Amino acid sequence: MTRKITVAAAQTGPVLQSMASGVEAACAMVQEAARQSVDIVCFPEVFLAPFFPSRLIQDYEKHFLTLPSPVTDPLFALAREKKVNLVFGYAERDGAYFYNAAAVFDRAGRHLGTYRKTHIPAYFPSELRAERAPTRSSTSLPVPACRSLRSTAFVSASRYAMTGFIPSPRASSRSTVQKSSSCRSPMPPMATLTTRVAIWDLPLQARAFDNGVFVVAANRVGDENGRRHIGKSAIVNPLGGRIMKQAGMQAPELLVAAIDLDDVDKARRSLPWWRDRRPDLYGNLDPA
Repeated sequence: MTRKITVAAAQTGPVLQSMASGVEAACAMVQEAARQSVDIVCFPEVFLAPFFPSRLIQDYEKHFLTLPSPVTDPLFALAREKKVNLVFGYAERDGAYFYNAAAVFDRAGRHLGTYRKTHIPAYFPSELRAERAPTRSSTSLPVPACRSLRSTAFVSASRYAMTGFIPSPRASSRSTVQKSSSCRSPMPPMATLTTRVAIWDLPLQARAFDNGVFVVAANRVGDENGRRHIGKSAIVNPLGGRIMKQAGMQAPELLVAAIDLDDVDKARRSLPWWRDRRPDLYGNLDPA
């Protein structure tokens, strides 16, 4: 059985129109992925909606979806037709609860599982803060399996798996708007754009290196009503945390790379950190 697959990070643009237009653009990327014989395409975090977690807005519910949805059906139908696995980052509504989620679908269109964001940031714990306000934290860490590949779809987080697919615009954007008429509170001060560009690669390379996994990081790009998404989507090899392919900072693109899963075994033999872990020594690390 071959150990080589082709993966893609779908770097999407800003959301300035309806979800339908975003689905249309995503379909074009799946078409291109099929043309290049891509096995798995990873889309960014909540990529069909403006990045509402950065602002406190009253009508956030309109950005959330319950799958299956007529809005996204064309994308999943096309992926099924082209036999492409998908990692789909979206704002999920499940009954009364809302999640920042990444759903995994196999090449037959079967829903293999959904990862819901576990660590939801709050810049100022004493205040009601953007993303923590509408979304609920996950209570599990699923690892869906695509074909022979055990993969993890995670949102702005990291953990042990064969390959990590990261839908993640949050850590790589900067808002130039401090307050919007639709916000209930001003945004907190953030690092400069230059700093965020400089540090974007660091956690991706570190997670690939210290976990011994490939990392496929999909990001958004472009100006979104004052919020600058920097792009720079990347595919990182576990051997030394080497960046194999990286997208630019100006336009949407489909970043494609062939990866050899034997590199995972090589990386873990070279630096067997997971083998040598001592969880019996860690105990409760909560300072409280």
